[in-house]
Amino acid sequence: MAYSVAVAGASGYVGGELIRLILNHPDLELKTVTAHSNAGQTLSSVHPQLAHLQMNLVETKPASLNGHDVVFLALPHTQSAAIAGELDAVGLVLDCGADFRLESSERWEKFYQTKHAGAWNYGLPELTLASGGKQRSRLSGVEAIAVPGCNVTAVTLSLAPLITADLIETDDIVANLTVGTSGAGKSAKTELSSSEMSGNLKAYAVGGIHRHIPEILQNLEKAGAVELNITFTPVLAPVSRGILAVSSAKIKASPEKLTEALHDAYHDESFIDLLTDTLPETASVTGSNRVQISHSFDPSGRITVFCAIDNLVKGTAGAAIQSLNLALGLVEQAGLGQIGIRP
Repeated sequence: MAYSVAVAGASGYVGGELIRLILNHPDLELKTVTAHSNAGQTLSSVHPQLAHLQMNLVETKPASLNGHDVVFLALPHTQSAAIAGELDAVGLVLDCGADFRLESSERWEKFYQTKHAGAWNYGLPELTLASGGKQRSRLSGVEAIAVPGCNVTAVTLSLAPLITADLIETDDIVANLTVGTSGAGKSAKTELSSSEMSGNLKAYAVGGIHRHIPEILQNLEKAGAVELNITFTPVLAPVSRGILAVSSAKIKASPEKLTEALHDAYHDESFIDLLTDTLPETASVTGSNRVQISHSFDPSGRITVFCAIDNLVKGTAGAAIQSLNLALGLVEQAGLGQIGIRP
């Protein structure tokens, strides 16, 4: 029996990517797609590649979503909480926005300036925990999942195992990320003129104000960090999708121990590739749920970890599907086998 699925916010980048993955999933059946300003239009009018579905976008409201086995909320930040509060007769809800990621109301209100709606089970299965094991063990059978932020995923997977093993200093972490324009969302991308981004790199949300910072802090604290400080700088690049994260920290053990810690954490992970002879590239993970990670050491006594992901797949939609599989007791890799689309 297939699970019936609704995607709220289907007209956006994440919504379109969710649909692509749902159609490839053997246990999911797409029943409803919703939108706000695009309600009433055909799905193909916003995602021409999905013309074969012949579906119409209906208004995003609880009545359109209730009764489905699975509901994905692919809505702008701070808009999921109101909808989620009115959902019933839904087996599993996954929020691809930020509304339920943070456990601290103080951090939420500082970075989002709205009332904290609470925290859901966090959908990053590979996150190593100071208490033992990984976040994966906390997703089985849950009914609500907060999907991680894309930049957060890249930085967390780069550093968490080293923190859990107590091998790096956490008071001077530096993370610089090069991010594709889809990471800003469809509405934001339409405001970027071609002349502004063509052949151009542009830093944004600098100086400790990026909304992914408190989520990174939360994850690294769960991994075991104390006295945590991070300098986080995202740079918008003239590519449609992908994130290359370059994160560094001072080491407090031999390079061999750090290499071993990354291997121990990830050698058996289905979606993480540890590279030894090459550096990660976004083109190598485009369209897939894969993560490429490698690292290097330099005379300054720091480790630099390189991580490449597709921000729309492992950074959002793929993470949602992977977490759904765990929550429903399905094969974790189900629906995530396709690799590569044109960047």
